[in-house]
Amino acid sequence: MFTFSLTLIRHGETQYNREKLLQGQGVDTPLSETGLQQGEAVGQYLKDITFNNVFASNLQRAVQTAEIILRNNTHCSGMEMVLEPLLRERGFGIAEGRPKEDLKNMANAAGQSCRDYTPPGGETLDQVKLRFKKFLKVLFKRMLDEHGSSGPDDSTGASPSGDAANETAAAASDVTSGGLADDGLQGLSVHALVVSHGAYIRVAIRHLVEDLKCSLPPGVKMSHLFSPCPNTGISRFILTLSQSESGPVLSAARCVFTNRKDHLENLTAVE
Repeated sequence: MFTFSLTLIRHGETQYNREKLLQGQGVDTPLSETGLQQGEAVGQYLKDITFNNVFASNLQRAVQTAEIILRNNTHCSGMEMVLEPLLRERGFGIAEGRPKEDLKNMANAAGQSCRDYTPPGGETLDQVKLRFKKFLKVLFKRMLDEHGSSGPDDSTGASPSGDAANETAAAASDVTSGGLADDGLQGLSVHALVVSHGAYIRVAIRHLVEDLKCSLPPGVKMSHLFSPCPNTGISRFILTLSQSESGPVLSAARCVFTNRKDHLENLTAVE
């Protein structure tokens, strides 16, 4: 088995975010001044974590955020990131570039909740989930190919029993979350960073928790778990893979935290 951490981060604020306009995939805007400051803040917060692999949506708001995080990092400055179209924001079709209020009105007119509604030309939530599942396949293969024989957790090629997977999850659950940047990382040597988008991350977290049966932190509220991710909000999962004849499979998963924004407290005070 091979265990690594996955840290998911939403990009920093853009002017469209500030003005509550939908961007999706068709509107490719840069970070605002506040977004640049948020990027610096999350970069400083994570500066001592050695990310082995960095993936970012190829939309410029995500690329910029990832670049700032790497520039601030003690160990990863100059590292090459992978620009991954599978991490792009949900497509909102004809609603892109328009106020979020317009999307709510469209959903109401169609008799649907805003979250479940797909505007003409947009992606359904299931289509976004399919993209994330494809990304996980890419991620799992890459992590095992590049790091599968380098870590103390590795026993690649063995077919772990349910007990072994449960023991891994139990050992991981001993780590308590105290609001530190390295929460959940103790004992792990391989870390992946992913910079993506708000609607996409919400779908990703729901898939990890509901479909992949990820174990949860004690006392976590579902309302917080699935709440909208703030700009540069951080979520972290610990994933254990095993190798099968058909490729890497997930044998255990644990959520450490979601939508953390501790690093923004001072910024909020300044604004």
